[in-house]
Amino acid sequence: MYVLGTGFAMATKCFNTCFYLETEQGLFLTDAGGGNGILRQLEETPFKFGDCHHMFVTHGHTDHVLGVIWVMRKVADLMNKGKYEGQFHIYCHDVVKDMLITMTKMTLKKKDFARVGTDILVHEVQDGESVELPFANLTAFDICSTKAKQFGYRLVFPDGMKFVCLGDEPYNEHDREYAAGADWLLAEAFCRYEDREVFKPYEKNHSTVKEASELAEELGARNLVLYHTEDKHIETRKQDYSAEAAKYYHGKIFVPDDLDVIEL
Repeated sequence: MYVLGTGFAMATKCFNTCFYLETEQGLFLTDAGGGNGILRQLEETPFKFGDCHHMFVTHGHTDHVLGVIWVMRKVADLMNKGKYEGQFHIYCHDVVKDMLITMTKMTLKKKDFARVGTDILVHEVQDGESVELPFANLTAFDICSTKAKQFGYRLVFPDGMKFVCLGDEPYNEHDREYAAGADWLLAEAFCRYEDREVFKPYEKNHSTVKEASELAEELGARNLVLYHTEDKHIETRKQDYSAEAAKYYHGKIFVPDDLDVIEL
């Protein structure tokens, strides 16, 4: 797992939360941050566009979807230059699908937009729908957001490993069947519990490290990755968040910095 960004929407000291998985069958990108900074982040890793044919977009907030337009532009350009073989598949719910098609139609060059719908395919997925990818079975699920429609997903790999992305809002019981017993659970943790009066996570419909860690313990997750955080404590975030998480969760804890690599 290559962590491209770890911050919340308005973060300036780190990139917005997004990442990709490297498998023997190719790369799998999740979200893309809020702009063309995604291209810089990808350049800092071994990422090769030609090895990435599948992407998941959780929701349409600026810090998750705007970078997708740049990814689509890059892929379309490579296709037009004969440097990308095959199709590029994006999985998302209906609202994000409409946003991506509308924005690319308005902003991409005609020859690039011509690839959308032919070689760059935006697939609408429903709550609970499964898709067989080359490397794993993906099941999308509605996180029941009260702000903007948002989907998370579960990947089940051939060896049985379960990788669950909960999106960037608090957990909803609707998703227990997908999240329980995860080998890897990815959860947002906006700030430490002791800093809740400073950062007001609940007003933003976010969790603290304490709640995310209690959730992971309850769900029986083996590994917990905490991200989508405030950016005022970047230098001590890893140690401070890890220390708080360890009070409530007894599995392995990961609080990555931008560009960290996690071996699954």
